Amino acid sequence: MPTRRVTFRLYPNKKQEQILRYHRKLHEDLYNAAVSNRFTQYQKFGHKVDYFEQQNSLPVFKEVWTEYKECNCMTLQATLKRVDYAFQRWFKKLGKRPKYKSIRYYSGWTYPSKTGWKAHTTGDSGYLGLTKIGSIQMRGKARVWGTPTTCTIVYRNGKWYASITVEVEEIKRATDIGAVGIDLGCKSALAITDGETHFLIEAPKFLRKAEAQIKKLSKGKRRKIAPNRKKKQKASSRWKKIQAKISKVTRKVANSRQNWVHQVASDIVRCNSVAATEKLEVSKMTRKARKGKRKKQKAGLNKSILDVGMGMLRSAIEYKIIEAGGVFVEVPTKTVKPSQTCPNCGNQHKKMLDERVHQCKKCNFTMDRDLSAALVMLLWSQGKLPGFETSLVSVDASSSTSDTSKRKSTGSQKQLGQMKRQKSKSTGVDCKTHTSTK
Repeated sequence: MPTRRVTFRLYPNKKQEQILRYHRKLHEDLYNAAVSNRFTQYQKFGHKVDYFEQQNSLPVFKEVWTEYKECNCMTLQATLKRVDYAFQRWFKKLGKRPKYKSIRYYSGWTYPSKTGWKAHTTGDSGYLGLTKIGSIQMRGKARVWGTPTTCTIVYRNGKWYASITVEVEEIKRATDIGAVGIDLGCKSALAITDGETHFLIEAPKFLRKAEAQIKKLSKGKRRKIAPNRKKKQKASSRWKKIQAKISKVTRKVANSRQNWVHQVASDIVRCNSVAATEKLEVSKMTRKARKGKRKKQKAGLNKSILDVGMGMLRSAIEYKIIEAGGVFVEVPTKTVKPSQTCPNCGNQHKKMLDERVHQCKKCNFTMDRDLSAALVMLLWSQGKLPGFETSLVSVDASSSTSDTSKRKSTGSQKQLGQMKRQKSKSTGVDCKTHTSTK
């Protein structure tokens, strides 16, 4: 069954908020203690600590630190799994060396199973019941509701949220049998064509429009006392007030962009069952320029790419069209070169970024550059692009398999359960001995 994530806004009372903050602090301290334990054991004794060893030490740990008896044992195991996940990513060179986290950068904790919490809702607002915390009112609406499986309590920008994963039945929505090619850009956020109809969707530029307001507010922080950890200096109340205003503006920009992305993706999927777009590596495209004379231009381009939200757009279109029973095709950019290939004859010639009109030197075919690239991707996915023999049969419909395979290889809760069972079978010990009963 497919899994969906639904986020609700929580409205705790004063007493409940104090308990939530206390639990968040406990999990943050446990995370740092687990990181310290791994580094200390290896540096001083050459011993590699794994997840199972830290999990099995939780009962003894709670006897010494009695305040952790208030926390659900599964949430403590999930916090240790976060540590293991960070180290596994570091070992496989998918992430940086794990660091100690301050309470400012520790968002919350997770209930990895159905124990310790219960969502009293059918997908439209309701209450969230947490053991030893109480029943908290929550607001939000899910597109699709099913069986709740996990719950993550998140503290972000001074507000509490509950991120709940639900198992839903397979959704097969009836869509028109249409195919489109989509090109993502900065000036025109999307260039869309179905072979006959062509249209452009201009980039909304939410961040660019809010830049003047952000700069004006940031100017007010210059003479205020800013926090300084090296000097052990705390921020003044005036600095905090201005920072709160800046955070409110940037949060509004992010919410507006996310809302726009989902609206555009829904409009595309509503009328089409096949979508073809290029394979983009946004993290590499927006990497900071280290050398060269055009650092300022590169920084401006990076900001424009991130302001459009190309990665969000691609991901939203992909999961929505697959959810509707359609096909999502990712065109290999390095081979096909959509912006440099002529959709009429297949001839390739290099263009500079300032050339916004495609004009083929071989067949004199003229078209807007972005629309031409979208048409190339559409024809390639249909196997009609001159000089390229391709078809939907040879295309991997799930375009993100290469990216998600790396992420899954670091270990998830389901894979952890499989490892437990394999370990118990090899040693001949019952599975129950590897988990804490408290």
